[in-house]
Amino acid sequence: MGEGGKAKAPKKQAAAGGQRRLAERPHDPVPLTSSAKSPRTARGELTRRKILDAARAEFGSRGFADTGITEITRTAKVALGTFYTYFHSKEEVFRALVQDMSEQVRLAVAPVLAEGRGTLEAEERALAAFLSFVGKHQQVYRIIDEAEFVDPAGFKAHYENTATRIAERFAEGARNGVMQSADDTLEADVRAWAVMGMNVFLGLRFGVWGDEDPAKVAAAANRLIREGLGAR
Repeated sequence: MGEGGKAKAPKKQAAAGGQRRLAERPHDPVPLTSSAKSPRTARGELTRRKILDAARAEFGSRGFADTGITEITRTAKVALGTFYTYFHSKEEVFRALVQDMSEQVRLAVAPVLAEGRGTLEAEERALAAFLSFVGKHQQVYRIIDEAEFVDPAGFKAHYENTATRIAERFAEGARNGVMQSADDTLEADVRAWAVMGMNVFLGLRFGVWGDEDPAKVAAAANRLIREGLGAR
């Protein structure tokens, strides 16, 4: 996530995950992402969403290895056969969930970026939106963490896509004369991945482990980007 983004959480969190369920607070529904067995009706979309939401809750609290399809269908309140209408296996629903969570991060940030992209102010708003998202969807950290081993392609794509979006915004800011231009592609990548990494761990510290005001956290991070660490 790190634009949101999501980094590997320390091993301690994985152990703690079995002892307590990560918070899942009410949130607005998010459009479904594509799948090989995409539903053809609105009712089908709602059913698939129920399965994905249940998978998020179960994988987020139990972990991939300790979650079975039965637990997912029980939480979703759907029949086992209904599950197989949309997914072939536990691995497939996990892959779909990784893609879905990555898209939810993007959609959570998109509205504030619509107010203006390519500025440091926009990046501050984006980080605040991401922190708010994490506070409501804390399971995202465990799910993306496990994706490194269960769905390595999805894990890599999540980060690469997020970094690409950040790099595009920075390039837009440079073209508009409100951000420094990168000297080359390497520097552009370093900037995007560095900011994404910062956002990821701020989400872990202040979205999962804490509940500080996202706007204040984002403002402090933005000052770091603007002013650096040198003496004033």
